[in-house]
Amino acid sequence: MSSRIIIAGGGTGGHIFPAIAIANAILKQQPQTEFLFVGAKGKMEMEKIPQAGFKIVGLDIAGFNRSSLIKNIGLPFKLIKSFFQVRTIFKDFKPNAVIGVGGYSSFPVLRLAQAKGISTFIHESNSFAGKANIMLGKKAKKIFTASTGMEKFFPAEKILITGNPVRADISGTAVTREDGVKFFGLDPARKTVLSIGGSLGAKSINEALEKNLEVFEKNNLQLIWQTGKPYADKAKERAAGKTNIWTNDFINKMENAYAAADLVISRSGAMAIAELSVMKKAVVFVPFPYAAEDHQTVNAQSLVNKNAGIMIKDNEALELLIPAIIALSNDEGKQLVLKSNISKMAITNADEKIATEILKLI
Repeated sequence: MSSRIIIAGGGTGGHIFPAIAIANAILKQQPQTEFLFVGAKGKMEMEKIPQAGFKIVGLDIAGFNRSSLIKNIGLPFKLIKSFFQVRTIFKDFKPNAVIGVGGYSSFPVLRLAQAKGISTFIHESNSFAGKANIMLGKKAKKIFTASTGMEKFFPAEKILITGNPVRADISGTAVTREDGVKFFGLDPARKTVLSIGGSLGAKSINEALEKNLEVFEKNNLQLIWQTGKPYADKAKERAAGKTNIWTNDFINKMENAYAAADLVISRSGAMAIAELSVMKKAVVFVPFPYAAEDHQTVNAQSLVNKNAGIMIKDNEALELLIPAIIALSNDEGKQLVLKSNISKMAITNADEKIATEILKLI
């Protein structure tokens, strides 16, 4: 009998791309498996999941808004409505397993699955588990984590340390540096800096780049600049006429961007680190300071301690980020050390491990 699996969650690339990697790994082992993704209406999963070839249903749900309490008034109603929507989804799709990848849309789906006695699995990509995952972990069959020490959040006997799944189009890429650079219409003879502020963009990184665009030309550098939606128009305006700058709100072909990059500016979310390790990149990290328990700073600091990355604090990015990138671009020895040390952390078969375990238990 073929499995019918729901994968729930999203909100950011850090939840969406591991979900796609897990689904593809399961299909490799059991091609007749049927998948249905469940996300939140209006969030990026509604676009990215169909692009990856999977069907998705959106829930009318929102997360708790910490900055504006008034916006939380409708939350209980949205949550109740989403439970009714999930009931209908279960009735129609009849899943025999549900995988939660984080993000608030995973909560009602896994909660209902557990109430119905359907096997549930959780993938927790961060070193600090999200509140929904902690609540759901008690009844999950297995919890897949990227790091050690997760017993403080989950029952120890349920944890399997797998690492974070990296998309196959990145981990298995055959794109050369020259092809990558040409894809962005840039010059293969120049050093290339890739800036990725996470799928939703990074204000501090964007502002530091915008203030210093001329510095790239002066230092014979070129820039691939992923801005996120809020900053896209401003960046395009600033980069107009500069042939050494490519900018857009999102990069669909990340394998080309990684292939092109000699140096990278990045947030330090778990998935970004997993991809940068596999791709062996010299990185300047600017942690997002408002992540739960400030885990991005913890992530970046652990890389700095292993001489596997450089860290600039978010509130110092405007002054220090571009000088740090220029200095690194001129220090070939430091680049080699960073690449060598970050590559030691690469895990390329996390998706396979997760798929094997899920198929064994359902």
